[in-house]
Amino acid sequence: MQFDPGSFRDPSGRVLRHEGRVLRAIFPAGASQFGAAKDSGVLDEMIGDGWLLPANMVIDDDLAELAPGAVHWLEHPVLDFVSYPYEWCFAALKAAALHHLDFHIALLGRGFTLSDATAYNIQFRGTRPVFIDHLSIIPYEEGTAWAGQRQFGMQFLNPLYLWAKKGIAPNAWYRGSLEGIEPEQLAKLLGFRDRLSFTVMAHIVGPAAFARRRVAEGLETKARHVAHLPERRLIAMLASLRDYIASLALPAEKTVWDDYASNNSYDEARRSAKHQFVADAVGKAAPGMLFDIGCNSGDFSQTSINAGARSVVGFDFDFGALERAFARFDRSGAPVLPLWLDATNPSPAQGWAAAERKSMQDRSDADMMLALAVIHHLAIAKNIPLDMAVDWLMGLASVGVIEFPSKSDPMVVQLLRHRPDIFPDYTEEAFLRQVQARGRIVRQDRIGDGGRLIVTYDRRG
Repeated sequence: MQFDPGSFRDPSGRVLRHEGRVLRAIFPAGASQFGAAKDSGVLDEMIGDGWLLPANMVIDDDLAELAPGAVHWLEHPVLDFVSYPYEWCFAALKAAALHHLDFHIALLGRGFTLSDATAYNIQFRGTRPVFIDHLSIIPYEEGTAWAGQRQFGMQFLNPLYLWAKKGIAPNAWYRGSLEGIEPEQLAKLLGFRDRLSFTVMAHIVGPAAFARRRVAEGLETKARHVAHLPERRLIAMLASLRDYIASLALPAEKTVWDDYASNNSYDEARRSAKHQFVADAVGKAAPGMLFDIGCNSGDFSQTSINAGARSVVGFDFDFGALERAFARFDRSGAPVLPLWLDATNPSPAQGWAAAERKSMQDRSDADMMLALAVIHHLAIAKNIPLDMAVDWLMGLASVGVIEFPSKSDPMVVQLLRHRPDIFPDYTEEAFLRQVQARGRIVRQDRIGDGGRLIVTYDRRG
C-alpha cells in the first residue's frame, strides 16, 4: 500500500495505491459533503457525461487497516500516465482550463460548486481532459464567492496569457513554482495596452494589487470582510473567463522541428520501411502503454496505435510539433497524449518532501518505448555520453525500438557543422555494444539501402 504523495493536503480524503488498484479513502471531514453529492446523483451524472473520472463505492472490511478512520472507499480506474501542468503544451493547458470552467458551471446548475481550482485535479485520457478529485465537489451556498479564483489564475489563466500574449512558454517557470504564476509577478510584465482588457484587469491586475495591499497592511488585525457573490454573477464570471480563454491562441511562430515529419532526410521508401519496422515491433510486443520519445507531430505514435498499442504518451521538446500532434489526436480521438519533455532535464521529484510531484522516471510504467531520431540529439547536441543515453532510454521500458543515425547522416552532419567532433565513441559498433550490455537485440535492420541503423531490444532476457 502506498499513499499518493500528492493527495495529503485535503483532510477530507486521501488517494492510495494498493495491489494495482487506485483507491480513495474518505474521512469524516469529507463524509457529509461527499454524501450530499453522491445522494443527489450529480456524481453519477458527471461521470456519465465524461466530466468526471469514474468511481465505484467499495465495501471491504480488509481496507480499514490501510487508512484507519476512513468512513467510505472509492475505487477509480488506473490512468495510463499521470501528467502535470508544466508538461502540457498550450492546447492541453487550454483544454484543461476550459474543462475546469465548463465543469464548474455545470455543477452550479445542479446546486454544487468546487472547493478549489487546482490544475492538478485535471488529467488526460488521450487528449480528453477529465476531472479527478471527487471530494472537491461540495454543495453550493448562495452568495459564496469563488474560492478558487486566485488559484485558477495562477495555474491556468496566467500561464495561458503569458504564452498567448507574450509568446513565452511558461513550462520552466511553472515547474519551478508548482502553484503556478502569481498575478503579482505577471502584472510586472504588462504594458499599458495589456491593461485595457477587462479580463486582465479583473483577474490579473486586480488580484495583484489586492495582494500587494495585503502585504503592505502586514499583520494588522481588521474585521474580515466576507465577500458576497450571487450565483448568477458567479456563473457570469466563469462564463466570461471561459470566453476569454477560448479566444486565446498562440502567436504565429515557426519552430525548429514542427515540420520535421515532412522535412527530413528520408525519402518515401525509407519512411515507409521505418513505419513497417515500428509496426512489426509494436505488433509483436502488443504493449498497453507505449512511450514515443521525440514524437514530433505523432506519425509513429499513430503507427503504434494502428499496430495494436492500447495507448501512447508522446514526448517532445518542440512546442510547435506538440501543438500539431495534440490537434491531430484531438481530431481523431486516438488515445495519444503529447507532452513536453526536455530529455536532458526531465521533470524531477519535487514539492513537499521532494515527493509531492513524482519524477518522470517514477511515473514511467511503459510497456514499450520508441526513440526514433533521438539519440544523436542527446549524444552530440547535448554531450550526453552514448552509454548514458542508451541506459536512460532503455530504462524507460523493457522493450523498445531505438534508431541510430551515424555521423554520415545528414542530420548528424548538420549538428557537427559548427562544432568540433569530440565524439570518437559515437559509432554503430559502440551503440550495439551498449544495447547488448543491457538487453537482447531482437531485430537489427537498416532503413533502406545504407540508411540508419534501427534495432528492437528486449531487457527481459
